[in-house]
Amino acid sequence: MTSYKIKEIPSLLASVSSKEDPLYKELLEDPRKGVQKALISWEKKQLKEAQLKQLWITMNKYEEYYRKQGVTYIAGIDEVGRGPLAGPVVAAAVILPADFTLPGLNDSKKLSKEKRENFYKEIYAKALAVGVGEITPERIDQINIYEASKQAMLQAVNQLAVQPEHLLIDAMQLAVPIPQTKIIKGDAKSVSIAAASVIAKVTRDRMMEIYDLEYPGYGFATNAGYGTKEHLNQLQTAGVTPIHRKSFQPVKDLIY
Repeated sequence: MTSYKIKEIPSLLASVSSKEDPLYKELLEDPRKGVQKALISWEKKQLKEAQLKQLWITMNKYEEYYRKQGVTYIAGIDEVGRGPLAGPVVAAAVILPADFTLPGLNDSKKLSKEKRENFYKEIYAKALAVGVGEITPERIDQINIYEASKQAMLQAVNQLAVQPEHLLIDAMQLAVPIPQTKIIKGDAKSVSIAAASVIAKVTRDRMMEIYDLEYPGYGFATNAGYGTKEHLNQLQTAGVTPIHRKSFQPVKDLIY
């Protein structure tokens, strides 16, 4: 048996992809605790990667189904910002190529900010088309948040540089002459919708970070306009800003 230094083991295991690898089998016979600890870490990493690959396959089932029907351009559509007291509602539409792979892509709410930012760049770099729609707080107050969400989605579809042949939409139906599938909790069931949720979430969060500089004290950079304690306290102290939704409680009560 080759005697490896324990500090070398992690880097050696980085090139091992199977328990059938001779190096893995050799290290399995090494009784040193440091070696066995490194093997346990490697096994955990392999398990996590396998789970992510399986999730990717599962979340591709809608895309695969329609591609087998001869559909090439499938747009996933999602929105963010229905619940906040301030800021716009933002939607995104994303058409991914058939060979797109990004294990770990999921509903944007389940991802860390760092991962969302990385995925955002990856999606924009490799997507066939990305469209974004935004409906202002003023318009939300005029037509209600449900209709505003649909309008944001329609804007996003219209912004696509490639005409979609089928739409996969998170819990919505749009009045457009394009075949579509409404998927409840679609951002956790379809990679295209998950990609759209990431684009919409990062786009809106960046907007709210800018608003935080314009209207300090409400915590927009961290709460994205949701009714946190900091936000509600500032509302009572400093009042309603131009980006607040005046039809939403408790903002409405502070005006009338």
